[in-house]
Amino acid sequence: NMDAHMSLVHFWRQSDALTHGVAVLLLLLSIASWTVILMKARAHWRVSRGAGTFQRSFWGADSLNCAIAAIVTTERSGIFAGLAMGGTQATEAHARHAARGIGAGVSCSEFVTRALRNHIMESQARLEAGLTFLASVGSTAPFIGLFGTVWGIYHALAGLAGSSQVILDKVAGPVGEALIMTAAGLFVAIPALIGYRFLRRRVDGLVVDMEVEAFKLLHALDDDAAASPD
Repeated sequence: NMDAHMSLVHFWRQSDALTHGVAVLLLLLSIASWTVILMKARAHWRVSRGAGTFQRSFWGADSLNCAIAAIVTTERSGIFAGLAMGGTQATEAHARHAARGIGAGVSCSEFVTRALRNHIMESQARLEAGLTFLASVGSTAPFIGLFGTVWGIYHALAGLAGSSQVILDKVAGPVGEALIMTAAGLFVAIPALIGYRFLRRRVDGLVVDMEVEAFKLLHALDDDAAASPD
């Protein structure tokens, strides 16, 4: 009957190598996009926890040195620990070369600000890694599926060439099966786009958290430098 002809197994058996290739490509894109979504969501969750750890461990310490030691051992993502260490190292580097070299003509606050900004930009690039792939999958997968549908319809109609009589079942079955490729393309694209937008918002939020903590850290380093004897 018509249901049997429109089954996935029948569609796969009746399809040619190109249609098989499109189906396998969509499957690989789906697996890859879900892998990226899950891995990035886990990484962003760790960084989000790191923000809370930074606020508790770093700002709750008795001194700057104790704060650095505490955050390095407790913040697992390394992003906020790197922020604290980068700011501290920049302060020390400026103090060593305040009269010449990298410190000449640049205030300590400006020098540390540059170091913190560079760390934030590098961390943002790490957090955004893979998002371009998700956006690309979300925008191209529907067209890949549509191409599979068009090719499947062409393949089905080509198989009817030379027939003296066209029966509706012989046309509707292959055409309906070919539409599966369009549905498959949407099945791949929709999760990729949802994952991209969700992770994009997460990155923006984490960057704001880093900027806030960098601002607080800059003032803490300035106060520590002012309190230290010359």
